[in-house]
Amino acid sequence: MIKLKSPREISQMRLAGKITAAARALAGRMVTPGVTTGEIDKAVHDFIVSQGAVPTFLGYGGFPNSICASVNECVIHGIPNFKYKLQEGDILSVDVGATYQGYVGDCAATFAVGKISDEARRLIDVTRQSFYEGIKFAREGYRVSDLSHAIQEYVESNGFSVVREYVGHGVGAEMHEEPEVPNYGKAGHGPRFKQGMVIAVEPMVNAGGAAIKVLDDGWGVVTRDGKPAAHYENTLVITDGEPEILTVCEDMC
Repeated sequence: MIKLKSPREISQMRLAGKITAAARALAGRMVTPGVTTGEIDKAVHDFIVSQGAVPTFLGYGGFPNSICASVNECVIHGIPNFKYKLQEGDILSVDVGATYQGYVGDCAATFAVGKISDEARRLIDVTRQSFYEGIKFAREGYRVSDLSHAIQEYVESNGFSVVREYVGHGVGAEMHEEPEVPNYGKAGHGPRFKQGMVIAVEPMVNAGGAAIKVLDDGWGVVTRDGKPAAHYENTLVITDGEPEILTVCEDMC
């Protein structure tokens, strides 16, 4: 069942979203050659806690950290560690969630580590822009698949591939609520958007083919062809006009 949020709930979710977006921005500022994803994870964890919030990912389904840190060919759900130091030319996707006073904010972005290739930059930019192409349809009266189709069309028109196995979702008191929000599909299908719906829209885009596989750790999802991937996400609410992004990006995302 899709849970429409009341004005009070949306107000609470704005606070959760603000903390989550600030955590993402903090991670982005730390992305430099020589830094480990474990260091970024610790800093984000400490920041979220300092705001009176709880890192949503920590312990979720057994996940061991506060952020997902996915390097290069890792699409999503990468586990942070203190061993691998980010290298010039890498790209890093950081996915973060914060729960504040019972409500969740969820967002992600992919960051360049120093100077990256033109193709990697284009991958990041297309992934981010595909989110904005999609949310042109995040308005009352349109269907979820209208948004999904717009993302797919934009990504594929730029020569990249959309991951099929993982999708966006509703957000509220739980991190994953109905409806599912795919990044692909034919327009004109699925639930209609209604005022008060809160969703996380999160394109996951591969530079090569769409095929993926899960690593032996049971979490990290990587491209089968070893080519890089990017991820971009915000939590937003359907209004009586333009959608309102709750994880407002102010810096580095």
